[in-house]
Amino acid sequence: MPREDLSNLLAFVAVARERSFTKAAGKLGVSQSALSHTIRRLEARLGLRLLTRTTRSVAPTQAGERLLNTVGPRLDEVEAEIAALTELRDKPAGTIRITTSEHPANTILLPKLAPLLREYPGIKLELVIDYAMTDIVAERYDAGVRFGEHLARGMIALPIGPELRMVVVGTPAYFAKHPPPKKPQDLTNHGCINLRMPSGIYVWGFAKGSRELKVRVEGQLVVNGGDAVVTAARAGIGLAYVPEDLVEPYIKKGQLKTVLDDWSPRFSGFHLYYASRKQASSAFSLVVDALRYRG
Repeated sequence: MPREDLSNLLAFVAVARERSFTKAAGKLGVSQSALSHTIRRLEARLGLRLLTRTTRSVAPTQAGERLLNTVGPRLDEVEAEIAALTELRDKPAGTIRITTSEHPANTILLPKLAPLLREYPGIKLELVIDYAMTDIVAERYDAGVRFGEHLARGMIALPIGPELRMVVVGTPAYFAKHPPPKKPQDLTNHGCINLRMPSGIYVWGFAKGSRELKVRVEGQLVVNGGDAVVTAARAGIGLAYVPEDLVEPYIKKGQLKTVLDDWSPRFSGFHLYYASRKQASSAFSLVVDALRYRG
């Protein structure tokens, strides 16, 4: 294969995956016009249109999708093999991309990985805050962090933190004006702070013995981040439903109070999940070992 063809294929795969000439050009470190010229040259060489372009988006044609599915994985294999060569260096190096939510990023990932980054300057870490169940293979992440019961099938998973408990909290001032709920159903009579997830408004779930209940709550505020939920609860806007460790300091200080404790059992905590790797880089292996929960 001529070297130019390989370069053109790399450019095509970048544009097809990013669905954007601008993003692909930034990723490849070339100008948008040069990248557009490269794709046109490849299409002329093949005699096929590979991308459908509009003013707002770029999408592969049927021929482009076939080429992407055929060539993309092979180029990934080449990239992985080249990355594996870092094993030959004196110290591990490379970029590790992890999709996570705010809570584990702040309480687990950064505290545990900060010493590793200081020890190995060649390792770079990219944490992407996202509440959706991301397809880490399709999105080209090295790993993801989610609650244990929400992991995708076929993934290797290991716990990186202890069991957790979701609790309902409010300020003493709020409870001075509103009788504390005695059962989950009572929450429908309270102002609650809702969390918007990519799949919709988060439904509060409770369990007591063999009984499980889900309650859709209402309130004046909807946010899309856990830290904002805690801040709003501390401001007395309403009741919040959050991991206990996130509000434990405020509970100890008496700034927040828990209710429905008997409906708040412990559950599997955060896990790191990733696809099987035959030749994991030393950098990734170090990250996994640093995050492993040892009790």
